Amino acid sequence: MARQHLFPSRQDCFKVLLLLIGSTVVPHGASGQQVKVEPEVLSYPGQTVNLLCAFPDTTGIQITLVTWSYEAKEGERTNIAVLHPTYEPDYPESPFKGRVTFMDSPPNMDSPSIQISNVRMMDEGKYICEFASFPGGHKQGITQLVMLTKPQNSASPLTVEVESKLIVVARCESLNGRPAAQIRWVTTANGNATTSSKPGQDNTVSVTSEYRMIPTATDNGKDISCIVSHRTQTTPESFQMKLKVLYAPQVTIVGYDNNWYMGRTNVLLTCQATGNPVPTTVQWKSMTGEMPDTVQIKDNQLRVLKVDEAVNTTFVCEVKNRVGTGRDQVTVLVREPSVNPSNAGVVAGAVIGSLLALLLVAALVAVLVTRSRRRQQGYRANDGGDMKARIFGGGKKASKNGTGGVGSGVGNNNGPIYVYDDGSSQQGEKNNHGPLTIGGRPEVVASTPTAQDILLSSELDDAERRKFDELEEEERYDHFSGGAPILQLRQPNEQDDMIEDYLDDDMESQRDGSVISRTAVYV
Repeated sequence: MARQHLFPSRQDCFKVLLLLIGSTVVPHGASGQQVKVEPEVLSYPGQTVNLLCAFPDTTGIQITLVTWSYEAKEGERTNIAVLHPTYEPDYPESPFKGRVTFMDSPPNMDSPSIQISNVRMMDEGKYICEFASFPGGHKQGITQLVMLTKPQNSASPLTVEVESKLIVVARCESLNGRPAAQIRWVTTANGNATTSSKPGQDNTVSVTSEYRMIPTATDNGKDISCIVSHRTQTTPESFQMKLKVLYAPQVTIVGYDNNWYMGRTNVLLTCQATGNPVPTTVQWKSMTGEMPDTVQIKDNQLRVLKVDEAVNTTFVCEVKNRVGTGRDQVTVLVREPSVNPSNAGVVAGAVIGSLLALLLVAALVAVLVTRSRRRQQGYRANDGGDMKARIFGGGKKASKNGTGGVGSGVGNNNGPIYVYDDGSSQQGEKNNHGPLTIGGRPEVVASTPTAQDILLSSELDDAERRKFDELEEEERYDHFSGGAPILQLRQPNEQDDMIEDYLDDDMESQRDGSVISRTAVYV
């Protein structure tokens, strides 16, 4: 018995030899491509995983030993299962003992796949399936076991006050996950994120990301989102938030239109304020001291019932919250009463009407003056012709019945009528055998006076001189020079019209009751 204790049996020695051969470390790249394994296997804690391994082509090769070993990310290799063609499978002492077995029963040397039950987070790492063959040496395949743990994700904004330096305004966390989660931010706020990770429970990883910025009042309420991506999630998880920035009230007074005039009524000033938290108190003040008697205050409104000199002051509105106080002020300038727009319209209408009336009167005066001048220049031809005539004698109006004489009426009815024709008119008849007659009476033809005779005549007064001067150059001289005048015969009605036009302009009453011409030249 003692001898057997000192010297182990042949079977024990053979087992030891197999273990030594199986635990021998060989280079990873030695013909490893001939061993078929899964490159990666995913599992959650508590599950059972199958690690497959096969040597597909054993032609001319004798497999003498199969060994499964485990290698942690940072650690040594440890044998967890051994298979020999002659002996029973062996499971050496390791963290996997009792949880690892060969899948086939009995195990097959060509496909020695194993199964691990109740996997733990610490089981993550490399699993090497290694064959000892003759000839050919050692061949192996490596499977990476990845343990997954769904992390606990959360995000929240931080309540901050307005600052002048970078501070954390929002935080996003992915705790106790495997592998580590990926976190990113989406926002319009001007800032940046910092991300850190640390070991969690049971070989997990916790990731924390913080968004930092210099908060301002305008950043309050802006949208910000934290998006967490993890291998255990089919889609990224998004957390939508709003920034929370506390700031003192920002105050603005509205309602002053710079047109507060004396006597204006019911004008209103409104104190508008924003803040976080919401402002709690609003107070109105006057820079001159007490509020005018015509002012009424209700909450954030200041109403002036009637504008007077007392309102000519500066009004101040102060608003408070627990962060601070904000204020705004407006200076009122009281003006003189403004012109009523309706009265201004009436005045403008009256002015325009007056101008139109003046234009109408001016046009009427112009028409009357024009007609007067035309009547004063009656010695010109009535129809635009070149006929010039002078009628001498009394009588205002000739008879138009053809039986009476030209001199019917007041004046000398039997006086001669002198007619001057410049030769352009074709009326009348020329009698070569005797004197011409008009209306049964002879017409006496006078010699043609020259312009100089007319100008030197003592009977031509100043008015007629001016009238003569107004005549065109052609009318003054051309028609008074040349051949002898032509005696014209006119119809009685034409003579009456000519006499009437002339008498209205040329005849002058005398003291004895007679009427004589001012410009006629008697021969």
